[in-house]
Amino acid sequence: MGRRHHVGSFLSNDSTKLKNPKEMSWRPQYRSSKFRNVYGKVANREHCFDGIPITKNVHDNHFCAVNARFLAIVTESAGGGSFLVIPLEQTGRIEPNYPKVCGHQGNVLDIKWNPFIDNIIASCSEDTSVRIWEIPEGGLKRNMTEALLELHGHSRRVGLVEWHPTTNNILFSAGYDYKVLIWNLDVGEPVKMIDCHSDVILCMSFNTDGSLLTTTCKDKKLRVIEPRSGRVLQEANCKNHRVNRVVFLGNMKRLLTTGVSRWNTRQIALWDQEDLSMPLIEEEIDGLSGLLFPFYDADTHMLYLAGKGDGNIRYYEISTEKPYLSYLMEFRSPAPQKGLGVMPKHGLDVSACEVFRFYKLVTLKGLIEPISMIVPRRSDSYQEDIYPMTPGTEPALTPDEWLGGINRDPVLMSLKEGYKKSPKMVFKAPIKEKKSVVVNGIDLLENVPPRTENELLRMFFRQQDEIRRLKEELAQKDIRIRQLQLELKNLRNSPKNC
Repeated sequence: MGRRHHVGSFLSNDSTKLKNPKEMSWRPQYRSSKFRNVYGKVANREHCFDGIPITKNVHDNHFCAVNARFLAIVTESAGGGSFLVIPLEQTGRIEPNYPKVCGHQGNVLDIKWNPFIDNIIASCSEDTSVRIWEIPEGGLKRNMTEALLELHGHSRRVGLVEWHPTTNNILFSAGYDYKVLIWNLDVGEPVKMIDCHSDVILCMSFNTDGSLLTTTCKDKKLRVIEPRSGRVLQEANCKNHRVNRVVFLGNMKRLLTTGVSRWNTRQIALWDQEDLSMPLIEEEIDGLSGLLFPFYDADTHMLYLAGKGDGNIRYYEISTEKPYLSYLMEFRSPAPQKGLGVMPKHGLDVSACEVFRFYKLVTLKGLIEPISMIVPRRSDSYQEDIYPMTPGTEPALTPDEWLGGINRDPVLMSLKEGYKKSPKMVFKAPIKEKKSVVVNGIDLLENVPPRTENELLRMFFRQQDEIRRLKEELAQKDIRIRQLQLELKNLRNSPKNC
């Protein structure tokens, strides 16, 4: 199971699609493709990152984020939450006392690098906050506890953060309060709230220009949402294919979901984003139980499927016509992966014909292992056919433009000359006053519950002190009232009043 997949047999229950036997001829077959021989190459041990106390948290996230300068990994820590930020060139064994980003009061659940400013990272946590951190040039020299921005608006823990793909300083966060908040970091406040989910949001993904957001949810629904208005454009009830993860397939107007079939086998489904009434195809992968993480490369139209808890990465080529999905190959490894970070395109080694790079978290070994996906070519010259113009490091819109209703495709760059840093953008944190946070007429900070057990205890003891003080004040006032009543009675009974 899993080597050659029977796409045709999982099309749909619509028998009209199976009338013509010629239609069955598009079952998986060898086809001409420049990516047919792509292979995975694991970095040498000296180019791995070793000795890292990777978090043991069971939350279904990657716990890893990478860009062209830094690798960030969520770590196991006693009390609060923390993550490491390591410069990419600093490979090998990491010292146990290596400095951490450790300002959260609860476990860190997700981290994401700003796509336009490569030393700015967002994190979210069980302490209900989202925080924005600025990593100094050359990495951390000491523990970092002070964030550039602390964003409070969720009433329960925050499980996901995503940066908008074309707009600078717009960040999305999804919490266990079933809400998605849209933050404008220019002002440090939430500016929109998407409140259409009835359970925990499992995954968020944007289309190329960020005009659409798709989500999967524990309520077994797949949604396509217009993020600025929060309007649900399409919705699918996934009873037979319980969705876990979703990814937009570039500009193909397609979505790909991974999930579990009614027989508890791992499954993928391809959807038309404008009609979610039924998937275009469903395909069973295997009988393993771990979550399937999907990754899509819009430049090569390749889809990678990596299983949590196993060491395999399958890859496919996607087209707009049948068979839609063409199986290419499978990278196999005995070491199970907890999560995977993905290098942005401008950080790849084009001279080695590298088209994708994973950073694999191997928890048992405390190891981060780079895996390069390489197209075998004999020529040393730049391979223009596998490196089209790709989204770069320059935003296409400002927050005000995007919030005003403008959509714009990403600003593209060529990889031919290698990665050149664009004029450096700097993140300027807004000066914030303590005030209420009102979105859609709701004050998000009103009656926010304590975020940690220590905070709960502190709040409990404060309330006990306040109750004791109020009781004493009430007792004093009772005594004073009785004294006044007695004085009044004496006045009435005095000889002058007779």
